[in-house]
Amino acid sequence: MNTLKPNEQRAKNAIILIWIMLILEVISLISGYFQYDLLQVVANGGEISIERANANDTREQIIGLLYLITYIISAVTFIQWFRRAYYNLHQRVSNLSHSEGWAAGSWFVPILCLFRPYQIMQELYVETKALLIKKEITFNLNLSTGLLGSWWLLWIASNLLGQFVFRYTQNAETIDELTTSTLIGMVTNLLGIPLALVTIKVISNYAKVEPLLLKTEEEPLND
Repeated sequence: MNTLKPNEQRAKNAIILIWIMLILEVISLISGYFQYDLLQVVANGGEISIERANANDTREQIIGLLYLITYIISAVTFIQWFRRAYYNLHQRVSNLSHSEGWAAGSWFVPILCLFRPYQIMQELYVETKALLIKKEITFNLNLSTGLLGSWWLLWIASNLLGQFVFRYTQNAETIDELTTSTLIGMVTNLLGIPLALVTIKVISNYAKVEPLLLKTEEEPLND
Protein backbone atom coordinates (compact mmCIF):
# COMPACT_ATOMS: atom_id res chain seq x y z
CA MET A 1 0.00 0.00 0.00
CA ASN A 2 1.49 3.34 -1.06
CA THR A 3 1.77 6.09 1.53
CA LEU A 4 0.78 9.71 1.07
CA LYS A 5 3.19 11.89 -0.88
CA PRO A 6 4.07 15.43 0.27
CA ASN A 7 2.07 18.07 -1.54
CA GLU A 8 2.61 21.25 0.48
CA GLN A 9 5.40 22.58 -1.72
CA ARG A 10 3.42 21.89 -4.88
CA ALA A 11 0.52 23.88 -3.45
CA LYS A 12 2.86 26.77 -2.63
CA ASN A 13 4.40 26.69 -6.10
CA ALA A 14 0.98 26.75 -7.76
CA ILE A 15 -0.21 29.64 -5.59
CA ILE A 16 2.95 31.70 -6.24
CA LEU A 17 2.60 31.28 -10.01
CA ILE A 18 -1.07 32.25 -9.89
CA TRP A 19 -0.19 35.40 -7.95
CA ILE A 20 2.29 36.24 -10.71
CA MET A 21 -0.45 35.60 -13.27
CA LEU A 22 -2.73 37.98 -11.39
CA ILE A 23 -0.06 40.71 -11.54
CA LEU A 24 0.35 40.09 -15.27
CA GLU A 25 -3.42 40.32 -15.75
CA VAL A 26 -3.36 43.80 -14.19
CA ILE A 27 -0.33 44.86 -16.25
CA SER A 28 -1.93 43.51 -19.42
CA LEU A 29 -5.17 45.32 -18.62
CA ILE A 30 -3.35 48.63 -18.20
CA SER A 31 -1.35 48.05 -21.38
CA GLY A 32 -4.57 47.20 -23.20
CA TYR A 33 -6.08 50.48 -22.06
CA PHE A 34 -3.07 52.38 -23.40
CA GLN A 35 -3.47 50.60 -26.75
CA TYR A 36 -7.21 51.32 -26.79
CA ASP A 37 -6.49 55.00 -26.13
CA LEU A 38 -3.98 55.02 -29.00
CA LEU A 39 -6.48 53.39 -31.36
CA GLN A 40 -9.12 55.97 -30.41
CA VAL A 41 -6.77 58.77 -31.39
CA VAL A 42 -6.38 57.22 -34.84
CA ALA A 43 -10.11 56.43 -35.13
CA ASN A 44 -10.94 60.09 -34.43
CA GLY A 45 -8.62 61.33 -37.19
CA GLY A 46 -5.59 62.05 -35.05
CA GLU A 47 -2.03 61.17 -35.91
CA ILE A 48 0.52 59.21 -33.93
CA SER A 49 4.22 58.94 -34.54
CA ILE A 50 5.87 55.77 -35.81
CA GLU A 51 7.94 55.71 -32.61
CA ARG A 52 4.82 55.76 -30.44
CA ALA A 53 3.14 53.03 -32.50
CA ASN A 54 6.27 50.85 -32.39
CA ALA A 55 6.64 51.40 -28.65
CA ASN A 56 3.05 50.25 -28.14
CA ASP A 57 3.58 47.14 -30.28
CA THR A 58 6.83 46.28 -28.49
CA ARG A 59 5.21 46.69 -25.06
CA GLU A 60 2.27 44.51 -26.03
CA GLN A 61 4.55 41.82 -27.49
CA ILE A 62 6.76 41.69 -24.39
CA ILE A 63 3.79 41.52 -22.03
CA GLY A 64 2.14 38.90 -24.24
CA LEU A 65 5.28 36.75 -24.24
CA LEU A 66 5.70 37.01 -20.47
CA TYR A 67 2.02 36.20 -20.03
CA LEU A 68 2.25 33.11 -22.23
CA ILE A 69 5.38 31.75 -20.52
CA THR A 70 3.97 32.35 -17.04
CA TYR A 71 0.61 30.86 -18.03
CA ILE A 72 2.30 27.63 -19.17
CA ILE A 73 4.41 27.35 -16.01
CA SER A 74 1.38 28.15 -13.87
CA ALA A 75 -0.66 25.45 -15.59
CA VAL A 76 2.12 22.91 -15.02
CA THR A 77 2.47 23.71 -11.33
CA PHE A 78 -1.30 23.64 -10.81
CA ILE A 79 -1.70 20.27 -12.52
CA GLN A 80 1.23 18.86 -10.53
CA TRP A 81 -0.50 19.88 -7.30
CA PHE A 82 -3.91 18.70 -8.53
CA ARG A 83 -2.68 15.26 -9.56
CA ARG A 84 -0.74 14.74 -6.33
CA ALA A 85 -3.79 15.74 -4.27
CA TYR A 86 -5.96 13.21 -6.13
CA TYR A 87 -3.24 10.56 -5.77
CA ASN A 88 -3.17 11.09 -2.01
CA LEU A 89 -6.93 10.85 -1.74
CA HIS A 90 -6.77 7.58 -3.67
CA GLN A 91 -4.60 6.19 -0.85
CA ARG A 92 -7.44 6.76 1.61
CA VAL A 93 -10.60 6.28 -0.46
CA SER A 94 -10.94 3.31 -2.79
CA ASN A 95 -14.12 4.20 -4.67
CA LEU A 96 -13.14 7.45 -6.38
CA SER A 97 -14.73 8.04 -9.78
CA HIS A 98 -11.55 8.41 -11.84
CA SER A 99 -7.95 7.27 -11.89
CA GLU A 100 -5.21 9.56 -10.65
CA GLY A 101 -3.97 10.08 -14.21
CA TRP A 102 -7.20 11.81 -15.20
CA ALA A 103 -6.39 14.65 -12.79
CA ALA A 104 -3.75 15.64 -15.34
CA GLY A 105 -5.01 14.16 -18.59
CA SER A 106 -8.56 15.50 -18.42
CA TRP A 107 -7.32 19.07 -18.98
CA PHE A 108 -6.11 18.17 -22.48
CA VAL A 109 -8.99 16.13 -23.87
CA PRO A 110 -11.48 18.12 -26.00
CA ILE A 111 -15.01 18.34 -24.59
CA LEU A 112 -13.95 16.34 -21.54
CA CYS A 113 -11.86 19.30 -20.36
CA LEU A 114 -15.08 21.30 -19.99
CA PHE A 115 -16.30 19.24 -17.02
CA ARG A 116 -13.98 16.43 -15.90
CA PRO A 117 -11.42 18.58 -14.02
CA TYR A 118 -14.30 20.21 -12.14
CA GLN A 119 -15.73 16.80 -11.24
CA ILE A 120 -12.36 15.69 -9.86
CA MET A 121 -11.88 18.91 -7.87
CA GLN A 122 -15.39 18.54 -6.46
CA GLU A 123 -14.60 14.96 -5.49
CA LEU A 124 -11.45 16.10 -3.72
CA TYR A 125 -13.49 18.48 -1.59
CA VAL A 126 -16.47 16.21 -0.95
CA GLU A 127 -14.63 12.94 -0.29
CA THR A 128 -11.94 14.52 1.87
CA LYS A 129 -14.53 16.30 3.98
CA ALA A 130 -16.60 13.11 4.33
CA LEU A 131 -13.54 11.08 5.31
CA LEU A 132 -12.42 13.53 7.97
CA ILE A 133 -15.93 13.68 9.44
CA LYS A 134 -16.17 9.89 9.42
CA LYS A 135 -12.85 9.60 11.26
CA GLU A 136 -13.93 12.35 13.68
CA ILE A 137 -10.98 14.53 12.79
CA THR A 138 -11.77 18.15 13.51
CA PHE A 139 -10.93 20.87 11.01
CA ASN A 140 -11.76 24.56 11.09
CA LEU A 141 -12.51 25.04 7.41
CA ASN A 142 -15.72 24.59 5.46
CA LEU A 143 -14.81 22.93 2.16
CA SER A 144 -17.63 24.59 0.24
CA THR A 145 -18.29 23.25 -3.24
CA GLY A 146 -20.08 26.53 -3.97
CA LEU A 147 -16.66 28.14 -4.34
CA LEU A 148 -15.78 25.48 -6.92
CA GLY A 149 -18.78 26.45 -9.05
CA SER A 150 -17.61 30.07 -9.17
CA TRP A 151 -14.06 28.94 -9.92
CA TRP A 152 -15.11 26.76 -12.83
CA LEU A 153 -17.49 29.30 -14.38
CA LEU A 154 -14.74 31.92 -14.32
CA TRP A 155 -12.26 29.45 -15.81
CA ILE A 156 -14.58 28.47 -18.68
CA ALA A 157 -15.51 32.08 -19.46
CA SER A 158 -11.91 33.29 -19.32
CA ASN A 159 -10.64 30.40 -21.44
CA LEU A 160 -13.29 30.80 -24.14
CA LEU A 161 -12.77 34.57 -24.34
CA GLY A 162 -9.00 34.10 -24.45
CA GLN A 163 -9.26 31.71 -27.38
CA PHE A 164 -11.60 34.08 -29.20
CA VAL A 165 -9.25 37.04 -28.70
CA PHE A 166 -6.26 35.04 -29.93
CA ARG A 167 -8.01 33.93 -33.14
CA TYR A 168 -9.69 37.28 -33.76
CA THR A 169 -6.46 39.22 -33.28
CA GLN A 170 -4.67 37.10 -35.89
CA ASN A 171 -6.96 38.50 -38.58
CA ALA A 172 -7.59 41.98 -37.18
CA GLU A 173 -6.37 44.66 -39.57
CA THR A 174 -8.70 47.64 -39.44
CA ILE A 175 -8.86 50.11 -36.55
CA ASP A 176 -12.33 48.86 -35.64
CA GLU A 177 -11.16 45.25 -35.56
CA LEU A 178 -8.09 46.11 -33.50
CA THR A 179 -10.25 48.11 -31.12
CA THR A 180 -12.66 45.21 -30.71
CA SER A 181 -9.86 42.72 -30.02
CA THR A 182 -8.29 45.13 -27.52
CA LEU A 183 -11.57 45.62 -25.64
CA ILE A 184 -12.30 41.89 -25.48
CA GLY A 185 -8.74 41.30 -24.33
CA MET A 186 -9.31 43.78 -21.51
CA VAL A 187 -12.50 41.97 -20.52
CA THR A 188 -10.50 38.73 -20.45
CA ASN A 189 -7.97 40.37 -18.14
CA LEU A 190 -10.77 41.59 -15.90
CA LEU A 191 -12.10 38.03 -15.65
CA GLY A 192 -8.59 36.74 -15.00
CA ILE A 193 -8.26 38.78 -11.80
CA PRO A 194 -11.14 37.17 -9.83
CA LEU A 195 -10.28 33.82 -11.44
CA ALA A 196 -6.76 34.02 -10.00
CA LEU A 197 -8.05 35.00 -6.56
CA VAL A 198 -10.65 32.22 -6.47
CA THR A 199 -8.13 29.64 -7.74
CA ILE A 200 -5.72 30.61 -4.97
CA LYS A 201 -8.55 30.16 -2.46
CA VAL A 202 -9.47 26.76 -3.91
CA ILE A 203 -5.89 25.52 -3.63
CA SER A 204 -5.18 26.99 -0.20
CA ASN A 205 -8.45 25.67 1.28
CA TYR A 206 -7.66 22.12 0.27
CA ALA A 207 -3.96 22.44 1.13
CA LYS A 208 -4.93 23.30 4.71
CA VAL A 209 -6.85 20.07 5.24
CA GLU A 210 -4.87 17.66 3.05
CA PRO A 211 -2.23 16.99 5.78
CA LEU A 212 -5.07 15.73 8.01
CA LEU A 213 -5.30 12.69 5.73
CA LEU A 214 -2.17 11.49 7.51
CA LYS A 215 -4.28 11.00 10.62
CA THR A 216 -6.64 8.60 8.86
CA GLU A 217 -6.10 4.88 8.54
CA GLU A 218 -3.78 3.70 5.81
CA GLU A 219 -6.15 1.12 4.34
CA PRO A 220 -8.55 2.58 1.76
CA LEU A 221 -12.20 2.80 2.67
CA ASN A 222 -14.78 0.82 0.76
CA ASP A 223 -17.86 2.85 1.56
